[in-house]
Amino acid sequence: MTVEDRDQTQTVRLSVLGMRCAGCVGEVEGALRAVSGVTSADVNFADHTALVNGQADIEALKTAVREAGFEAAVMEGLDDLGGQEDQEDARYRSLLNKAKVAALLGVPLMLGAHFGWFPELGTVAGARFWSIVSALTLAVMYYSGEHFYVGAIRSFKLRQANMDTLIALGTGAGWLFSTAAIDFSDILPAGSNHAYFEAAAIILAFINLGSALEMKARGKTSSAIRQLIGLQPRTARVVREGLEIDVPIADIGLGETLRVRPGEKIAVDGLVLEGHSSIDESMLTGEPIPVEKNAGLEVIAGTINGNGSFLFQATRIGRDTLLAQIIGSVRLAQASKPAIARLVDKVAAVFVPVVVGIAAFTFLVWWVFGPSPSLGYAFVTAMTVLVIACPCALGLATPISIMVAVGRAAQKGILIRNGDALQSAGKLTCVVLDKTGTVTLGKPSVASVETAEGYDADGVLRLAASLETGSEHPLAGAIIAESDRRGLARVPVQMFQAMLGRGVQATIEGHSVLLGNQAYMDENEVDCGELSGRVGELAKQGQTPVLLAADGKAIGLIAVSDPIKADSAEAIAKLKALGVRVLMVTGDNPITAQAIAAQAGITEVRAQVLPQDKATVVKELQGRGEVVGMVGDGINDAPALAQADVGFAIGTGTDIAIESGDVVIMRGSLLKVAEAMILSRATVLNIKQNLFGAFIYNTLAIPVAAGLLYPAFGLLLNPMIAGAAMAMSSVTVVSNANRLRSK
Repeated sequence: MTVEDRDQTQTVRLSVLGMRCAGCVGEVEGALRAVSGVTSADVNFADHTALVNGQADIEALKTAVREAGFEAAVMEGLDDLGGQEDQEDARYRSLLNKAKVAALLGVPLMLGAHFGWFPELGTVAGARFWSIVSALTLAVMYYSGEHFYVGAIRSFKLRQANMDTLIALGTGAGWLFSTAAIDFSDILPAGSNHAYFEAAAIILAFINLGSALEMKARGKTSSAIRQLIGLQPRTARVVREGLEIDVPIADIGLGETLRVRPGEKIAVDGLVLEGHSSIDESMLTGEPIPVEKNAGLEVIAGTINGNGSFLFQATRIGRDTLLAQIIGSVRLAQASKPAIARLVDKVAAVFVPVVVGIAAFTFLVWWVFGPSPSLGYAFVTAMTVLVIACPCALGLATPISIMVAVGRAAQKGILIRNGDALQSAGKLTCVVLDKTGTVTLGKPSVASVETAEGYDADGVLRLAASLETGSEHPLAGAIIAESDRRGLARVPVQMFQAMLGRGVQATIEGHSVLLGNQAYMDENEVDCGELSGRVGELAKQGQTPVLLAADGKAIGLIAVSDPIKADSAEAIAKLKALGVRVLMVTGDNPITAQAIAAQAGITEVRAQVLPQDKATVVKELQGRGEVVGMVGDGINDAPALAQADVGFAIGTGTDIAIESGDVVIMRGSLLKVAEAMILSRATVLNIKQNLFGAFIYNTLAIPVAAGLLYPAFGLLLNPMIAGAAMAMSSVTVVSNANRLRSK
């Protein structure tokens, strides 16, 4: 794919209506992938959405879904979930009404059949009565079950089978058999002239009720997205031509000045111009302590202002805000499929045809070998097999857990970008940590400046800052910041060269000047004199010594200190308690690295490792059988993050590199890595519980429905009970997944 192709590739999110089982997922995905220009299509059964990547025409996508027997609408903007909720609420009420209508007919018929209130088939009165019941049942089937029958017909035309197929076959066969029995009861085997109209109605009542309850329970899984979307205000106060006016956030332009008053939500990302306040960023970062903001600092859309008031300039609006990126990231993760889900999809694709085959086989066995009336027994058992085997719970087992877990992680300030990462994080056996910005604060400052005889500290700092101008290295930032604090003017630099992981050199005022670590000085045969002894002493204190040399002689030493984060030691202890091996990999010198590691409780250290070699370290550990997680800043550590089984990108504020890792830690706390692992393990366990329940349910229910217990115990499963059990199995799966909300 060319760069131009990648630029044109888009991701379209569709709301898909009408899906009722795992088989529907395959049908929609197949229809979407067949559209010209589509590179990938993933359907999430849990929230009834589809993510389509490629360059396909949107109308073509909607048409493809419609032809497959479903309806689709494009979801755009941050508040599109509200429209989807309205649709689902209307669908929920419709399902309840369908269940009520079916029950109004089915329950009296069931009671009347049990107590013998109705005339028998084969009599004149019976023919009249049951003909009326047949017509009423047909009307109820049309109102309460039309979507099942239409779906079954469309699936048949596509040579596929799904839940609709099973329900349509079961209830349709029940109505046809019962209607035929009205006029031909005399030719049916003795005792088999029974009407099953109540079974067809009650089955539809239970299945519609189950679908409604499932939809209600499933709605809770999107609470994280709803809360994130709810963070964005509808309007904001903009300063235009000296006046402060309230405008919709869609009308805010880049560079505009906005006023934020006490207690208000911030509308877009920006930089504080004047004023001071504290901002509650807990919903985005999971950190409860408000963050102080004053001129020059960034504010994030969706966060909540405290008691102060300030002006800020809009720097990111609309879909470019951090909030929009987070919502997009959460949605992508919720829709993605881990390996365990892809396996379930394959199973579901063949499950329904196999069930139809089992039902047909059951019918034949009972008809040929069953007791009298064999035809009646054959019909009841086959219908029960079809109804109880609907694979709704199987289709929901994985995606519903993924949705809840990803949403819960987002609330804790952990962005999980794909389902595989969520599945793999709990399996990690080794976590590799970068030092600067990961274990340490990543905000180094100059602790001291020492000089050789004949030189002064300001002169050394002036030269060092001149060399480091334009560098993005954290140590360079510390040196420049200290130079600026002292008001030192920088000098022009010529013939600049940077040696990655070692240092820099240039010509300044006719002198050859080098700035770097001890190894860099040794490579260039620099005489460090008395400063050499201080290098080791400072390193033992956890400080990073940087040497400055001019014309082959060391003239100064700058000690840079980057203290560890307040919670690093606690986080390392938690990772070890989870049975994880912790390894710190840094480009710093061994003595400093060991000093920092000791403070954090890390016993394994790899020092003086260049950025490009960190991926090699990860690969080496993987070669030894370790499942490796890499934690880094998401930019310099990108190769290692990509190589790791799970890459954790450390993000700070809005400088977050969402594309760099599988998991993004919003506020840089290492505690979040352990929390992500714990949530991953809980999620995988939850998925396994759901799958176990779904598979065991079908494994046990189908043989029982087929009559396995009849020879020994005389027990047969009623089709109506089968319908209720099938519906409740889905509700159970959704309820179990929602337990993850408390993790």
